[in-house]
Amino acid sequence: MRKIFHYECCRLLRNKFFIGLLLVLLFFGWQVLSRRTILGVSHTAPFSPWSFGDYLSRMIPLLWIGAMLFLTFFTSAAARRAAVLTDAAPAHPRCYAMARCAAALTGTTLLALCCLAEAAAFYWSYFRWLDWGELLLPALVTLAPPLVFALGSGWLAGQIRPWLVYLWMALPLAWTALPLPKPFGIWNGHFFTEYPLTLQILDPAFTMPIPVLLTQCTFLSAGLTLLTCRPEKREHGKKRK
Repeated sequence: MRKIFHYECCRLLRNKFFIGLLLVLLFFGWQVLSRRTILGVSHTAPFSPWSFGDYLSRMIPLLWIGAMLFLTFFTSAAARRAAVLTDAAPAHPRCYAMARCAAALTGTTLLALCCLAEAAAFYWSYFRWLDWGELLLPALVTLAPPLVFALGSGWLAGQIRPWLVYLWMALPLAWTALPLPKPFGIWNGHFFTEYPLTLQILDPAFTMPIPVLLTQCTFLSAGLTLLTCRPEKREHGKKRK
């Protein structure tokens, strides 16, 4: 299992497309930080949880696309043809599925950590600010649910039809263009720009209403369920056939 995971990680992270995606991500992130975050959102400081959360919300669509691109390595027609060989290998097919999911999760996590590192470099270079304690919670609740759900739902879509992963890749374009209910405000960033104004306090501490928190927990749980349960059932179904 460990060797399979190491091989799949190397195959993803040593690919030229990963470097290109990372460069695009960092370039876009710096544009957001230097043109929007530096001004602060909703009358808050640039390094407030609200301005930081707004930055992360704007990075989610690119991170989502990156997660889908990682999955195409394992759901493409070529990967399905290679599955005939891996099914005949000594390792259980479920091990390959779990290793591939873990590799895609690792790659997506690395992209997210690069976004956080870029923000840290920005805050230090402009403000000499490194008090990250109050930003850890916004980072976790903003990034983890959509990215885990992206991997889980994308993996399921790829098992059904490989081309569905590419279609699912365009979902961020829809949620950024369409009005979403308030509980989904983190996904399009409106939560970080609108909710602080309702608190009627200058630069308020980070808080989340219950509907928003429940929405994030629901998507996180759904993503974990799809990652851990669905691939295993599918592999067993193939074996029975």
